[in-house]
This record gives sequence, C-alpha cells and structure tokens, in this order.
Amino acid sequence: MEYQQGQPREQLTLYTTCLDDMIPQDNSVRLIDQFVNLLDLQALGFQSKASQGRPPYDPADLLKLYIYGYMNRMRSSRILEKECLRNIEVIWLIKNLQPDHNTIARFRKDNPKAIKRVFRQSVQLARNFNLIGATLIAGDSTKLRAQNSKKNNYNKKKIQRHLDYIDKKLEEHNRELANADGDHKEEVQQQIHTRKAQRVKYQQIKNQLEQDTSSPNPQLSTSDPDSRHQIVRGTVTEVCYTAQTTVDAQNKILIDYKLTNANDKKAMGGMLARAKTILRTTHFTALYDKGYHTGSEFHTADHLGIATLVAIPAIGRKSQAPNPRYNAEYFNYNSDPDTYTCPQGHTLTVSFPRLELLNLPKLV
Repeated sequence: MEYQQGQPREQLTLYTTCLDDMIPQDNSVRLIDQFVNLLDLQALGFQSKASQGRPPYDPADLLKLYIYGYMNRMRSSRILEKECLRNIEVIWLIKNLQPDHNTIARFRKDNPKAIKRVFRQSVQLARNFNLIGATLIAGDSTKLRAQNSKKNNYNKKKIQRHLDYIDKKLEEHNRELANADGDHKEEVQQQIHTRKAQRVKYQQIKNQLEQDTSSPNPQLSTSDPDSRHQIVRGTVTEVCYTAQTTVDAQNKILIDYKLTNANDKKAMGGMLARAKTILRTTHFTALYDKGYHTGSEFHTADHLGIATLVAIPAIGRKSQAPNPRYNAEYFNYNSDPDTYTCPQGHTLTVSFPRLELLNLPKLV
C-alpha cells in the first residue's frame, strides 16, 4: 500500500512568506499586541532592571507573553519558556525573543501592582466598546488552596494542645528515665531532647500568635504565611486564599478582583467601593449571596448610594423556634409604631423605650 510521503528533513526549503503572514488577521495575539503598544508602561509602574552584560528585555514584550499565557491557561513560567520556542503565535507576538523561565517569573514577581493596573485598563477598553452595561453586577468569591497543609497552620487553641501534649510526654519520659539503665536510658534521654526541641518550636509560634493583635483569633501558617484556615463549603475547611470577583451582567466580563485571606463577611463594602470607582457611577444594582449578609456592609452600601440585593441566610438550628412557622423570618416589622406582627396577625411591642424618646445616639 502506498502512503503519502513526508518531506526529507535534510532538504533545504526557501519560504516565500514572512512571519507576519503566518498569523491570521483575526488572531487574538494581534489584539494583545495592539493593546500593550497603546499602554504607557512607565506611567503604570513597570520596572525595567538593567543587568550587567546583555540588555534587559522590554517590559512590553514580557507583558504580552504574560497576557497570552493567562488567556490560554498557561501560568507556569517554564511552560511559557517552551512556548517561546515552539508556538508560532508566541514567536510572532514577542518577535522571536526567547526569555527563560527565571526572567518571566521575576517580571511577574516585580510588577504585581502594575499588572493590576493593566487589568483596570482592559476594563476601561471594554467600556469604550460598550461591552460593559454598568447596570447590573454580581459579586462572589472562590477559594484558592494555599501551599500550606492544615498540619502547619496554628491558632492559640491548637498550639496550646501541642504544648500540653509535650509537657505530658516529658513527665512520662522523666519517670521512665528514673527507672531506666544502660542503652534504654540513652534512648529515653534522646526522646526527652527531641520533645524539648519541639516545645521550643511551638513556644516560639505561641509567642508570635500572642503578639498578633490584628485579629481576635490570630492564625499562623508556617509554609505560606499569608494564607488562613477557612471554611470552603459546609463543614469542609482548607488553608487557602479568597479571591473576591465582580462581574458585569451584560457580557459576563470580569471588572474587578482582589485576593484576600479573609471570608466573605466583611468583603462587600470594599467590592462596591471599587466597582463605583471602576464604573464611575452608582446607578447600578449589585447582587451577592448570603455569605455577604452583614450589617456593617449594608451600611457601606447605603452610604455609597448603591442598590444592593443580598440573599438572606437561613436560620441556624439553634436559633429556630420549636415550631418553624414562628421563626423570626415570618414576623413583619412595622417601622412607624416600632412593632412586629406575628404569623397569627397579633401585634407585638418592645418592652423598652425607643432610643429617639430617650434622646440617645443610635449605634451604627
């Protein structure tokens, strides 16, 4: 049977085309190239560090490679290094430059704020093309697992359990040492030395936790210091980060993001403030799930003048009435007489005077 024959590898070929002809006019790399060329990278804060020997790479070329990688789900510096050698789109985009993975990684590490400003510029570009409606937005979060195991995450209660366990073991070893002799005695002494070293380590962690006054329940992650132990879903927990994102409803375009190590409880106010700055208006409605249902965040939304809809969280088992029909959610509040109406239609009054009658300031 005859097969189609490939071209001999040793045969010389004269191509009658240039690199630009190999990339279609509607290819996304042409948009990346034009977008970055329009940016004032110096004003955005990009750094260009000159080194001895060869000149440094242009930040514009590295930014183009960085954007291409994220558009095509290639975040690894080593993968991007390979693409510079074999991917015709990347070869066209950065004009056949071949930066190594260390150069790509340093660019990403040295310019985090400037890269975020580029994201804001892309949002403004989408607005100029009427791709963002700015009438309805939605905010939500996702958990990103950190490079830190639960074992290496500590709080005050956990570290105290470790110290109590070590103290208990030291007492047992000391009693065992009193009755030991010969080789067994040396073995026990080695165990005591190991326990004491562990105690010093945990005591240092305890001291760091006691010095942390930023939170009522401080945590310390030894492998990834900025990560925190959080609830992921239901009763599942993980040491992770929280990525807060805001999306415009018209074309499902992401307009804002922020990576934090806190849960959703105190995030809505900041998300609304940033959305107001990005969209340059307050005439939009914001949607959030029940995880953002917090009084202080509603106060921030009201102060900003933004219409905000947040799902009401369900009542916990401990807070439910013996008869679920009489849960607090089924009582209607009457603001003017300051009373409540129960599910049977009876009016309930409060047993203490209103603050306005006492001329006392309201607590916000």
